[in-house]
Amino acid sequence: MYKKSLFVRLLILMLLVTAVPFLLSNIISYRMTSESIEASHIELNQNLMTIGVENIKRYMKELNQLSLSWYYDAELLNYLRKKNNNVAQDLYVGRAVTSLYSQRQEISVAHLYAGGSGHAYYQIRSQLFDKPWKEALPPNDQAQWDALPGFEVKLIGQERFIAIHKKLMDYPKPTWFGLVSIYISLAEIERLNQQMFNPANEIALIYFGADKQLLYASVEEDESTDLSLASIQSGLSSIDGQKGYWSGEWKGQPGVFIYVNDQFLQDPLTILKFIPSVSINQAAEQTLKKSLAIQIAALIAVVIFTCVLAYSTIAPIKRLIRKIARVEIGDFGIEETSYRTDEIGILETRFEMMVRNLKEYIIRDYEQRIALSTAQLKMLQAQINPHFLYNALQSINTLAIRHQKDDISDRISELGAILRYSMDFSREAVPLREEIEHIEHYLSLNASRFKDRLTYHIAVSPEALKITVPKMILQPLAENSLIHGIEEGTGSGRIDIDISIGEDMLFIRVADDGQGMDGSIVAALRKRYYEEQYRAGEQEGIGMINVLQRLRLMYGNSFAWTITSTPYDKTEIELKLPLNRGGQTA
Repeated sequence: MYKKSLFVRLLILMLLVTAVPFLLSNIISYRMTSESIEASHIELNQNLMTIGVENIKRYMKELNQLSLSWYYDAELLNYLRKKNNNVAQDLYVGRAVTSLYSQRQEISVAHLYAGGSGHAYYQIRSQLFDKPWKEALPPNDQAQWDALPGFEVKLIGQERFIAIHKKLMDYPKPTWFGLVSIYISLAEIERLNQQMFNPANEIALIYFGADKQLLYASVEEDESTDLSLASIQSGLSSIDGQKGYWSGEWKGQPGVFIYVNDQFLQDPLTILKFIPSVSINQAAEQTLKKSLAIQIAALIAVVIFTCVLAYSTIAPIKRLIRKIARVEIGDFGIEETSYRTDEIGILETRFEMMVRNLKEYIIRDYEQRIALSTAQLKMLQAQINPHFLYNALQSINTLAIRHQKDDISDRISELGAILRYSMDFSREAVPLREEIEHIEHYLSLNASRFKDRLTYHIAVSPEALKITVPKMILQPLAENSLIHGIEEGTGSGRIDIDISIGEDMLFIRVADDGQGMDGSIVAALRKRYYEEQYRAGEQEGIGMINVLQRLRLMYGNSFAWTITSTPYDKTEIELKLPLNRGGQTA
């Protein structure tokens, strides 16, 4: 009886196929993976250090941009040009230096040489008053400023600082507004570095600049310890490549030196970490024990799963396979057919429930992605203060009318209408008349930019003007024709928009005579559109695909679209929106 049982034979076979190789692989791997775990440990540290380098570079980039706002302060630059000082100048420039000093807590010294008067302004941390901080300042000689590096490591007493020197050029003149020097403490560098090493048993060093100056050390420096890179790597000819390691000793303790090289503003940046061999071996042993425990647990799970699977495969499975095949092609309309109460009945019931949940998840995920795209668009639009923008445009328009510049006034009015329409977040759907007015402003504004190289025509059935449609569906299509059809083609052309009603449908056609698109692009567009129904893809933006996806989400299978293209003759996309009995889009 047992010899003829498919369940028993399948169970024994699956146990042999899974359990025996599993046990043998554990025995072999336990003896042979010490080296690979050590290499993995080194690689993991290198990846962590690479992330740390990027964080340090990002931080130094932020520091590099601290004084850029001074170029926008015309009054400050005017004071810096003056040869003679006065009280107003000193107060204003002093406030600017104080403002720079207070931008970050780690700024210890903010110093400025005025290019015109040569006067020095500074703010300094009180703890540095008794230290020789002036010795670390650059010379007050403009002839020597060209040789100053943008970043360097400076010592004030026994404390290291990142020194940033920003030369303010009086463009286009060959003279300087001044020289800004900012001395940054290493508090933030230390915080970033602590994320890359374990201070209990690891040592981290950071070197910066062409001469590999020591920027940061996680250990205290003393006269008996030389932390220069040349002394540490004395047994190595050079540190080449982006990252690597070598075996060595630190104060008689064997271990591994791991390094990562990078650059910031053409200056080398190196992070070096020493990990004792004891720590690596301990980590390797712990990793092996954890791996063995996980594999044993996995083996137990495989044995249990094998028993369940072997038993469940005895039931008639063809119906379930047919259902799976239907799901594979995207048909989620699975009817309930299982009336059994045993294991197979539960399996079919759960499968049907899974399909329904999967269908709901795909729809919900798609709605969320569209909502995210819309939210990103609104967030991008909302970054501009509408009231400020409208007031500014109104002021410019008034100025254009005062100087009898009617064309400029018309363009500004059109731009204001476009912005007002696009920034109105209170409505998702609008009468077609408003959408037509918006696209007329958009095309008119572009026609003035192209002059006589762009013409357009808009034809709309009068009865269609009151129909409510989703907002912002015409501009992306016209913009696609303008950019990809005309601008990337001959640079001139015509755009035609035709909107009509027929057969309980609203037909929207947008055509141009630009360079068009070949069959492969059209096929790729259709594939990308249909694939979005069944799997989550990458963000597509707010262009043509976004319009099609919004309309499909709103109208479902009742929405249809076609696209045809003959290069430099006619490329047309047609949208078909269903209408309800009230003459509105369904």
